Amino acid sequence: MTIHLSIVLWLPLAFGVLALLVPRSLARWVSLLGTLLTLGYAIALVADYDTAAGGLQYVTDRTWIAELGIHYKLAVTGLNVVLLLTTAILFTAAALWAALRDEPSERAGLYALLMGLAQSGVLGAFLAQDLALFVVFFDLMLVPFYFLTLIWGMDPDKRGAAVLKLFIYTLVGSLLMLVGAIATGVLAADGGSVSFVLSDLQQHLLSNGSQQWIFLVFALAFLIKMPAFPFHGWMPDGYSQMPIAPLAVFTAILSKVAAYGFLQVAIPLFPKAAVQYQELILIFALASVLYGSVMAFTATRLRLILGYSSVAQLGFIVLGIFALNERGADGALLQSVNHALVAAPMIFVVALLAARAGGSEDLRDMGGIAKRAPAFAALFLILSFALLAMPGSANFIGELFILIGLFQAKVAMAFIAAVGVALAAVYALRLYIRSMHNRVGPQVDSREISLREALVLVPMVLVVIALSLYPQFALGRVEQAVKQSLSAATATAGKETP
Repeated sequence: MTIHLSIVLWLPLAFGVLALLVPRSLARWVSLLGTLLTLGYAIALVADYDTAAGGLQYVTDRTWIAELGIHYKLAVTGLNVVLLLTTAILFTAAALWAALRDEPSERAGLYALLMGLAQSGVLGAFLAQDLALFVVFFDLMLVPFYFLTLIWGMDPDKRGAAVLKLFIYTLVGSLLMLVGAIATGVLAADGGSVSFVLSDLQQHLLSNGSQQWIFLVFALAFLIKMPAFPFHGWMPDGYSQMPIAPLAVFTAILSKVAAYGFLQVAIPLFPKAAVQYQELILIFALASVLYGSVMAFTATRLRLILGYSSVAQLGFIVLGIFALNERGADGALLQSVNHALVAAPMIFVVALLAARAGGSEDLRDMGGIAKRAPAFAALFLILSFALLAMPGSANFIGELFILIGLFQAKVAMAFIAAVGVALAAVYALRLYIRSMHNRVGPQVDSREISLREALVLVPMVLVVIALSLYPQFALGRVEQAVKQSLSAATATAGKETP
């Protein structure tokens, strides 16, 4: 089967441009068609991917800027194959949400263009096999969300400040990453021909001193983007102002690009530094787990509860990655997919709850919604159980792998991380019980989920259930790639073990 990755990559943007040119009433449906075609292509790609062969598959490699050694090189690996499918699923759900709800009511073509650009940016970051190309897509995927928030943000008086804070934080990380990428290519060349192709850079690793500072630059950029504590200052305002559909894909998948960056870029290119700074990164991850969990069960606005829970969940993912063993990293990639597939429908649930509580997203204004909405309550309960990693869910398997990997690496930190598992149950159950049960809120209109709401939510819940029944779908595809990604770091750690 012939698969051209450039088609997968640029198809969403092409349909976004087309949506800008058609009448407003058709723009959302054109955008949806583009995401559906991309999803079909992603499904075919995953089905055709040869897990046994591993390595780079469906490679596209063209010289882009010869003088700088930059290539337009794309490929599918075990690290990104499931994440590509997850991205296609999430953007399809977001496009379907907007089409069925006629959102936004104005400038629908521009909205479709920005969402198409965002999807192409995310896909490009996952597919890029050139360091300079990765940096370009890593920055490109953020740009549409600045405009989506600035134009369609929730509060006209506050969205400008939220976008400014998001811009400042991510700009700092992006500029530092750009400097680090340039330094990596130049230093690896050592007077010879410069190349930014990742496979070339892995064959010419930098000296220990250079690895240290460049690794910290990349780590800072990734931790800001996740976000991790204490680099999360943009998150409360950004989450509060972003429109629902863009927020769903933002919180679900863009943060996973940062986690993926650790496994695809930072650890393979700077293995000695990764080992040296292992404990430092683990401390940041533990702080994110504990801080995010505590804030999630003290916040009252639904968006922020889910935002802080994402900080905690990303902390778990980083713990798995920096256990620097295969078990932990397998769990981290599985949990990246799990959290993405749960976080997006949970954001849609926020909108559905607010629509039944007089427009308020405050947990204190809710209660009793389950009274006349058993189907809605059941769907929400499945997602809540997945969020708290109930045994039987794929989230449970992911966290179990992460904790096993962390126990193998750092026992004391693993015990602390286990506290976060209990805290997740607290904030997830608090969110569900206070919104769906307890005393009926003053403006609550308890009603069952509608057909158009179910068309978005039910398929996503079914995907969550399917992955819970067969987590090996993801695990089987990542194991070989994870081993290769960690090989240099584990070899370095082995040499340093007394």
